[in-house]
Amino acid sequence: MKKIFLFSFVLSTFILKAQLTPFYSKTRTYDSIIACYKQFDKKSPMALLKEAGTTDIGKPLHLFILSKDQTFDAVKAKQKGKAILLINNGIHPGEPDGIDASIEMVNYYLTNPDSLPANIVILIIPVYNVDGCLNRNNTSRANQNGPEEYGFRGNAKNLDLNRDFIKCDAENTKSLEKIFAEWNPDVFVDTHVSDGADYQYTMTLISTSSKLQHTLGTYMKEDMTPSLYKMMSSINDEMCPYVDEIGNFPDDKGISAFLETPRFSTGYAGLRNCIGYVTETHMLKNYNQRVWSTYHLLQFFIIKTSADAKKIIKLHKSADDWVAKQSLFDFNLVLDTSLWTEIDFKGYEAKYRKSDLSAQSVMYYDETSPFKRKIRYYSDFIPSTVVTVPSCYIIPQVWSEVIARLKINGVKMSELKKDTMLYVSCYYITDYHTGNSPYESHYVHSGVAVKTDHQDIQYYQGDYVVKMDQALNAYIATVLEPQSNDSYFCWNFFDGILQQKEWFSDYVFETKADSLLKVDASLKSGFDLKMKTDTAFANDHWQQLSYIYRNSAYLEKTFDRYPVTRLDTPVKLPLE
Repeated sequence: MKKIFLFSFVLSTFILKAQLTPFYSKTRTYDSIIACYKQFDKKSPMALLKEAGTTDIGKPLHLFILSKDQTFDAVKAKQKGKAILLINNGIHPGEPDGIDASIEMVNYYLTNPDSLPANIVILIIPVYNVDGCLNRNNTSRANQNGPEEYGFRGNAKNLDLNRDFIKCDAENTKSLEKIFAEWNPDVFVDTHVSDGADYQYTMTLISTSSKLQHTLGTYMKEDMTPSLYKMMSSINDEMCPYVDEIGNFPDDKGISAFLETPRFSTGYAGLRNCIGYVTETHMLKNYNQRVWSTYHLLQFFIIKTSADAKKIIKLHKSADDWVAKQSLFDFNLVLDTSLWTEIDFKGYEAKYRKSDLSAQSVMYYDETSPFKRKIRYYSDFIPSTVVTVPSCYIIPQVWSEVIARLKINGVKMSELKKDTMLYVSCYYITDYHTGNSPYESHYVHSGVAVKTDHQDIQYYQGDYVVKMDQALNAYIATVLEPQSNDSYFCWNFFDGILQQKEWFSDYVFETKADSLLKVDASLKSGFDLKMKTDTAFANDHWQQLSYIYRNSAYLEKTFDRYPVTRLDTPVKLPLE
């Protein structure tokens, strides 16, 4: 009864506070956002604003810490058994709902300090994409109903920061990942505004439960998420899963869960065994309505995280321990269309009218025709790639950009203390596809295929060894296994290996080619078969010479050889 009373008291108090707050039609500028948090810092000993890194535009990335007993140190917070909740705002500054909602939330707690739970530490990034927040306009969000002005989606490098969590090109991302490594949050919330279909809900929600270790994911799916839905319903602000329609509209073929690959913030959080949510308010609801819906949901995250703090911490630790021992990792998830549940959905009828612009038939949502009906919801994903990880990976020090990113994320690595020849398992890239246009400053590879070989390879003092006994194993495997669609290979960090450096002159190699066929029965067998089955090959002398060259010792071993190698079984290494 005491817990129920406390919940009801807190709930009614902050709702009343929201009702007394001015109407929102504008969002704060960057300077006014930081000024608010500086005032909070001065106002209360429970609050601390610090510079936690830099951004591409040169301004600091601020981190605001709210702690009832003034625990502002990550190690001490963990020692005291406090759950860590991290709220990220303004990754897309044209979607500023969370920026203003977080300020109202902090103001509430500092005005009503007894309501702040003592068993959690709340971390808030006031605005993550500082660069885009400074680039204010009122036109770039053509589909959105307010506010009057807002920031821009791209940062100073024109990067979408919610696609940067693996490649880590932006200084903003490096700073945020250092925060993750330092604080190891238990729950992460990223605030957004949706695009797409029209429907009755102000708030929709994306969750990472299908990407988490089993017991942690089960808790999120069966306990935390349903609790959030119930609490939002209790204040008549119902929400539904993020609306990613499969057909032309939600009630056509249903909706699917959004697949947050690790390039996205919550997909990245999942690799760290952190419960992750994306709040997605509806673009067509007015700004005031969206801000307060976000405010209420953030409050409910705090209430639920506090209520289950011990359980969440225990499950996080259990997930860390399990992943550190895990050997199989799933990559490249695809939606399982054979499984679905039915959910109640409150939408608007999709209708068609004649376009005044083109005179063609166009679809629209008729808000005068609301409905509630059952629709299919697909939320299960299956892997298309499964990899067994080795005892450890070996990374030559020359690949400094990769090593730097692993260090930022807190991956434990050791250096060879002397030059060493190792017999390793290595991949050769046998196939891949590259986009025809850049995506977030990269020509991304996909559809990567590999073959495995075993070789003696020379390594040098200072090369890195990454043992696969870490809570970050999922992150390590995702970035280092080239078949993963979010691997460092797919993001072009190893493109140098894909270019052959030596070649041959046909008039010189002619004699050697003939000799090779005479002494290598396997080579001759493959050559003869290709001559019989490939007409173009049989009529092209250059192709024939090239085939012999590529399948001989003359082809450089490093061509297409993925430079991160594997020790599949433990070996004693000379490590510093």
